[in-house]
Amino acid sequence: MNSMKIRRTAIAVAAAALLPFSLAACSESGSDTKASAPAAAGDEGKTAASTPAGDTMTGDKPFGPACAGVPKDGAGSFDGMAKDPVATAASNNPALSTLVAAVMQAGLVDTLNNAKDITVFAPTNDAFAKIPKADLDKVLADKEQLTKILTYHVVGQKLTPKQLENGSFETLQKGMVTTTGSGGAYKANNTANVVCGNVKTANANVYIVDTVLMPK
Repeated sequence: MNSMKIRRTAIAVAAAALLPFSLAACSESGSDTKASAPAAAGDEGKTAASTPAGDTMTGDKPFGPACAGVPKDGAGSFDGMAKDPVATAASNNPALSTLVAAVMQAGLVDTLNNAKDITVFAPTNDAFAKIPKADLDKVLADKEQLTKILTYHVVGQKLTPKQLENGSFETLQKGMVTTTGSGGAYKANNTANVVCGNVKTANANVYIVDTVLMPK
């Protein structure tokens, strides 16, 4: 009996000694309880906050530096967004609040949520902030123009990262969006960088971009 107690005590002490090191490793990744490790660093950085997807090129995981800001759990996490249609999923991501407000203003929530197998290039709040406030306010007040811009960010098929390497795709606005890149570094229309790509929602693949795309 004494030997068993000694053994259990030794195991407990060893576990207690290892815990600070494991916690330190988590904190050194630059993440907290609400953010995952940067996905751009490699597969080890993408494991903590990713969801099974459908593209072998990226290991079925989201990629890109902005993925670090996605919560690890809850409705706004990768797993949470995968359960909701795209407009609802976007509403749970704080970095997309301006986009969500624009979608609501244009009355496109149901359109996006009910669409089947689409791709959305989703501009971040910072992307909208690049537009002069007067111009942005003017667009937000013009429902027709706002609808054209927003639907230009939507392609009627699910695009994999491989397809983005050198692609040209018709949008719901009927204009064409072009994509280039490789190895997790992609651009749309040679102006917008994909900062967190291959994000899955219930009905869409999402590529979060740092610039608002403007139709011709």
